[in-house]
Amino acid sequence: MRIPLISLVLLFGTCLIHSATVAAEKPNIVFIMADDLGYGDLGCYGQTEMKTPHIDQLALEGMRFTQAYAGSTVCAPTRGVLMTGLHTGHSRVRGNSGFRGPDRERYLVPLRDEDITVAELLKDAGYATGVTGKWGIGQPGTTGIPNKQGFDEWLGFLDQRHAHGFYPEYIWRNDEMVSLDGNLGGQQNDWIHDQFTDFSLEFIRDNKDQPFFLYLAYTIPHGRYEIESDEPYSDKDWPEDVRNYAAMVTRMDSDVGRIMSLLRELEIDENTIVFFTSDNGAEIYYFRQKDIIPEYEHILKSPGPLRGWKRDLTDGGVRVPMIARWPGKIKPNTVSDHVWAFWDFLPTATQLAGAKTPEGIDGISVVPTLLGQKQKEHEFLYWEFFERGFQQAVRYGDFKALRLEQGKPLELYIVTKDSKEQNNVAAKYPKIIQHIESYLETARTPSPYWPK
Repeated sequence: MRIPLISLVLLFGTCLIHSATVAAEKPNIVFIMADDLGYGDLGCYGQTEMKTPHIDQLALEGMRFTQAYAGSTVCAPTRGVLMTGLHTGHSRVRGNSGFRGPDRERYLVPLRDEDITVAELLKDAGYATGVTGKWGIGQPGTTGIPNKQGFDEWLGFLDQRHAHGFYPEYIWRNDEMVSLDGNLGGQQNDWIHDQFTDFSLEFIRDNKDQPFFLYLAYTIPHGRYEIESDEPYSDKDWPEDVRNYAAMVTRMDSDVGRIMSLLRELEIDENTIVFFTSDNGAEIYYFRQKDIIPEYEHILKSPGPLRGWKRDLTDGGVRVPMIARWPGKIKPNTVSDHVWAFWDFLPTATQLAGAKTPEGIDGISVVPTLLGQKQKEHEFLYWEFFERGFQQAVRYGDFKALRLEQGKPLELYIVTKDSKEQNNVAAKYPKIIQHIESYLETARTPSPYWPK
């Protein structure tokens, strides 16, 4: 059958329009994650002394979550959870270091080739993929480095311990170790945070004409508290480290503002969804150790209304600020109490991208909540942690269960009413305890690196 030329032209044009429409429906995804930023360290979460106007503006223009959770209470496992959609009962990386061999040698566990990451899935869906900052889930020469886990471009720290300082002597650019001459021999001339922001701006410019996924894992405000200037807090009568901490948070906020300005300048703002969060609860170990916290608690109220800090499974260690902004899609200035966690990011991103979500993950997409629609809920959220013995935590509806020492009964708190987790109500709810105990029997898979 012969088809008239005009029909072919119209058919071809229709296909082009359809392809363009499909491409336009794939939003750019920017995931910005601070390092050890507490639930109460942002103005939109109650902070009054440290200034975060650009992140607060994200909340005004998007959705602020009050019950979002990190993947873990320390950095490596939380990043592994974010990348794979598996909670710490199933993920490859369940702590900052695991054990191997008969002598239980400490071992930095990397992601494997068979681990499926959100970057790989988005790359397969046609996205350019870039990551900068702290990686923490694959050492040099292992299968876990970013370029082997779905990222086209990478700049940052592979090892979380290397990321503790802001004036390193070298940094990784893809698979190449790049010397920072200005920091050699103990000099402090190249503050590394700036390179992470510059990478992000360049990556956005280079990929503005195609869908992209940018994972920006800042190392602020993780100690050491090093910064070129403590402006705008130089005139404050605070200890130097307190001024530096505040200045680091405000500097990061300013750079978030630069990224948002670029999205608007390139006219891709409305087709870009931006997430902002933290990898776990606040650290501030130095301040707590030096008894600075009581005197300056009005400034360093990092856990906000929550109990605990980084390395705790109470909510101060795992509940994090979470903001999502997408003009025209997410209703501005909304607050959501939807309960979700980092393992939900992978299915969220794949749904946004129109990509296939792998079977067997723990996450549930939160796209319905972002769009103001009815949302499937988790029955349980689960965490396990090894630095203080084997500890477990479960979120179940309004309840939070804790087992901080093996062999001890579960503690139970109604966290929607008792955010400090101070009133143990386990004796009042034996059936709920029994239900959670039954779940705990199936919540994890064995791992030689993370023995129970």
